[in-house]
Amino acid sequence: MPPTASRGVVLRSPAWVAPLCWVAVLLDGFDAVVLGAVMPSLLADPEWSMTTGQGTVVATAGLFGMMLGALGMGYLTDRWGRRKLLIGAVIVFSVLTFAAAFAPTILAFGVLRFLAGLGLGGCLPTGISMVTEFSRPGRGSNATTVMMTGYHVGAVLTAALAIWVLGHLSWHAMFVVGALPALVLVPLMLVFLPESPSYLASQGRYQDARRVADHYGIHLELPTAHGAGAVHSDPPVSSSVQAQQAEKKGAALLLSGTYARNSVVIWIASFMGLLLVYGLNTWLPQIMRAADYDLGNSLGFLVILNVGAVVGLWIGGRVADRITPRVASILWFAASAVLLAALVIRLPLAGIYVMVFLTGCFVFSSQVLVYAFTAANHPPQVRATALGMSAGVGRLGAISGPILGGWLLGAGLAYPWGFFAFAAVGALGGVAMLGSKTVGAPDRVTPDRGAPDRGAPSADDVPASGS
Repeated sequence: MPPTASRGVVLRSPAWVAPLCWVAVLLDGFDAVVLGAVMPSLLADPEWSMTTGQGTVVATAGLFGMMLGALGMGYLTDRWGRRKLLIGAVIVFSVLTFAAAFAPTILAFGVLRFLAGLGLGGCLPTGISMVTEFSRPGRGSNATTVMMTGYHVGAVLTAALAIWVLGHLSWHAMFVVGALPALVLVPLMLVFLPESPSYLASQGRYQDARRVADHYGIHLELPTAHGAGAVHSDPPVSSSVQAQQAEKKGAALLLSGTYARNSVVIWIASFMGLLLVYGLNTWLPQIMRAADYDLGNSLGFLVILNVGAVVGLWIGGRVADRITPRVASILWFAASAVLLAALVIRLPLAGIYVMVFLTGCFVFSSQVLVYAFTAANHPPQVRATALGMSAGVGRLGAISGPILGGWLLGAGLAYPWGFFAFAAVGALGGVAMLGSKTVGAPDRVTPDRGAPDRGAPSADDVPASGS
């Protein structure tokens, strides 16, 4: 049906929101794997003569940019909105990734990776926030994990494509391929992606917020009640506590009141989870080569690892909606630690492929379940900030992962001690989540009723459980 607009409001079929965010997150999956996939070729390129240390610096530069992009996401969404930020992030990442294919030096390549990371850093937390807000009641964890399958589908496609591209073309072609999805994705986003109702409401655009919420069949959640009747242009009246919280931003907000305990736990778990994701995606091929597997099988392990991640996400989201994201993430981190340690066992080729697949099922889902826990335990008014801080602080772990793997490789300890080190990281992530607490969502109101909404639970309504 044709769009209906009011000051830029887009009203289209609700079926477009999740797929568009899914493809945006797919680009994050591409970025996570592409450097690890091309790293052996970069190190062997006589034009650059890149060392392992320089490769580690380049990987770190991109991740540092992603960390800054994620940390700035809360401020940017407050200023420009989630729709504009997500579209802008895709454009910035794609243009700079294309430019990286033609970088003349290692320094220029590293700078472009850093700048591309700034754009990509906001994709994942913004996408999760939007999908959670537009998800069906009571399915927030599943919506998050299903969307995150895009990350690992992107990783699988990138690793599989690298096997052919690196055999027939050059590493430069991989970065050209990474920029191509934007040619289709950006126009579709401009036409079909709506703005978040909670963002519209935060800007005082209550009529627009109600129209979007009604059209997409979601609850418009506001922080406090105001007079009954139709939505009006005056902002709702806030309590003094809410007014004080509204003045806080970023870490200051999340380290205050009821958010403080979970915020610290989430940041630690995100650090550990993303250390595993980026450490393994960057260096797994090289670690497996250190274990005397050839390059073809080493890249095959990277494919299977991310295939396992997709399967694990489908299972993990459904489990989390039944036993809460907190409990699921603890179980997933514990299983990750055991399986990572078990990878040191010498098995026939088919057996090690099975072990890598099972490891992928649990390792990457662990971090996504932390995001699901974050989304489920923060109301819409702070959800984007909470997810941005989780992803931003977690990027410190993403930076540490390639550094840890590079150091182990440089020291000749990648196999077997690399797997033991990653197993310890997984165990620490599970211990951190043991300190978390599932909390009930605060009373919310729909602006046309003026009373707490006691109807069907929304994505962040989860049963309270003990810590």
